[in-house]
Amino acid sequence: MPAASSKKVAMDGNEAVARIAYAVNDVIAIYPITPASPMGEWSDMWASQAKPNVWGHVPHIVEMQSEAGAAGAVHGSLQAGALTTTFTASQGLLLMIPNMYKIAGELTPMVMHVAARSVATHALSIFGDQSDVMSVRSTGFALLASNSVQEAMDMALIAQRATLESRVPFIHFFDGFRTSHEINKIDVVDKACVQEMLPEAAVYAHRNRALSPDNPVLRGTAQNPDAFFQSREACNPFYLSCPEIVESSMQRFAGLSGRNYQLFEYSGDENAEVVFVLMGSGVGAIKETLPHFHAQGKQVGCLAVRLYRPFSITHFIAALPQSVKTLVVLDRTKEPGSVGEPLYLDIVSALQEGDRQSVKCFGGRYGLSSKEFTPAMVKGILETLEAGKLPKHFTIGIHDDVTHTSVAFDKSFHLEDKDTVRALFYGLGSDGTVGANKNTIKIIGEKTDLYTQGYFVYDSKKAGSITVSHLRFGPKPIDSSYLIQEANIVACHQFPFLEKIDVLETIQSGGIFLLNSPHDAASVWEHLPHKVQKTILDKQLTFYVIDAFKIAKEVGMGNRINTIMQTCFFAVSNILPEATVIAEIKQAIKKTYGKRGLSVIERNNQAVDLTLENLHQVQVPKKVTAHSNGHRWVPESAPDFVQSVTSKFLAGRGEDLPVSAMPVDGTYPTGTAQYERRGIADEV
Repeated sequence: MPAASSKKVAMDGNEAVARIAYAVNDVIAIYPITPASPMGEWSDMWASQAKPNVWGHVPHIVEMQSEAGAAGAVHGSLQAGALTTTFTASQGLLLMIPNMYKIAGELTPMVMHVAARSVATHALSIFGDQSDVMSVRSTGFALLASNSVQEAMDMALIAQRATLESRVPFIHFFDGFRTSHEINKIDVVDKACVQEMLPEAAVYAHRNRALSPDNPVLRGTAQNPDAFFQSREACNPFYLSCPEIVESSMQRFAGLSGRNYQLFEYSGDENAEVVFVLMGSGVGAIKETLPHFHAQGKQVGCLAVRLYRPFSITHFIAALPQSVKTLVVLDRTKEPGSVGEPLYLDIVSALQEGDRQSVKCFGGRYGLSSKEFTPAMVKGILETLEAGKLPKHFTIGIHDDVTHTSVAFDKSFHLEDKDTVRALFYGLGSDGTVGANKNTIKIIGEKTDLYTQGYFVYDSKKAGSITVSHLRFGPKPIDSSYLIQEANIVACHQFPFLEKIDVLETIQSGGIFLLNSPHDAASVWEHLPHKVQKTILDKQLTFYVIDAFKIAKEVGMGNRINTIMQTCFFAVSNILPEATVIAEIKQAIKKTYGKRGLSVIERNNQAVDLTLENLHQVQVPKKVTAHSNGHRWVPESAPDFVQSVTSKFLAGRGEDLPVSAMPVDGTYPTGTAQYERRGIADEV
């Protein structure tokens, strides 16, 4: 069957998954939890607009009072024969475990979509790793991983077909924030493809198994020792056949879309001796590093695990090159007290049972709570392995000076594509910077042939805290699953940031610096900190300023400067013609703020019109004139813990803290909030 036509659209992973989930389900039970909430929000919005699914009716969206309630609603709805889903993460997923055992035990098809997130242990974290998914391995749910925004949409549909055919329920998971909130330009799966992927007979079979007075059966019995064990083994054929069904679903999808997937997907040197094994967004960082290894004559590969449960030893062994001597297995979770992390233990067992016992296996932990995982770290692991110094069980991305598990790496090693424009934007939570940048990346994606990526770093304090937007766009597909390390353009939307954080730390020589400043182009230089002046001169930056707050106040927008700074970015980057940019920004304003009334749209449009005449390039002096001024984050009278630990967090340098600096049980001293007066307000 020929590949279906598709449309390229910029969207994030949550929207990509929600589009499929909404299209193929009758009932969606939701309860919000970060970072999975937008999937439920999209579904609720579409239902309020009476948008039909592929069967022509509007799915029933019900918000429960807890994740446990959502799981109970899902279970009940499935028993009534409705195709049903939910979205969750972290502790929310753990609260669904009792129902998950029942759903799987009753061989009831469904797909649950999980934006994988850290489980709260010594502390709560809203950020991403795979500890939640690993906590439900024994429920009987199949586990299917996506590595990117494109895969998130595709795997959501593949999982739906596979669950209906196999009767094994699925968790389709993807990394929280890194995939769920990353905006990427993807090929959208169209309605025809969705309809072709759904096996009609299996849908009717599910509906016919519904509990009904017209066809009564007894389900959910209590069993004694004479029956339970045998009954538990009766499901074996379904799990044994599941990998083949997933593979055939992937093949079916390939025929419709032209995008090919495997249960275990290998990339790299066909005669590789070292292979990295992992699942999730970290695959992108490794695949980006493989050409560098190849250029050095190193035989290295990457094996991406997609179907983690049921784990098919046959498919795993077949995907490995015969030449492989060493596997480096990377888990994005930690299980204290275990011999090794889950994926590592499964790989060791698979090698044993697959008669590949001669292959050495190392296990590493990476990326907990959205900790960065970069090509520099991949290179560091390989170099440590080649030097014969890689611990059997190691960590990467931190400094472990307690149990000495960490692997060193060269932070200056970068593989940023020179043809890709990389822009950083520093703003405040709720000042509109992130929303404007989302519109920006969508405008570029839809009005040019460029590939785009947008990722947004939030503080868990959310409103009023620093946000950093990372935008990439260029002529090649963008798989970089990590923050920008060398920026062409840096925009600082809040002048007080210059004294607080090093906004120019990652800018490359010859880059563009855009600053929102209360000082005009003629006087701004004398108000810049020593470090900022020195960087501008050392790196020969092109420097622009605008007083965005002045414009915002003139047109009655208060402190909302997002559309003003967005217009400035397009002006200094020259991506699109000025007329096109203005028209597209105004269209985005209408779409974003239309529900707030005509006056809001008019004020934003007026701000856009005033922007370009108030944007000026600074004539940079030939020398630094400011005195060196190191900002002191906490007073000298502060307690030792505040001096050594809290001050690092306030300065955005928490990454530099070693393991020994951290409280072993997550217990922190009280009264530290008094030192968190950030002093970033434009007016007091």
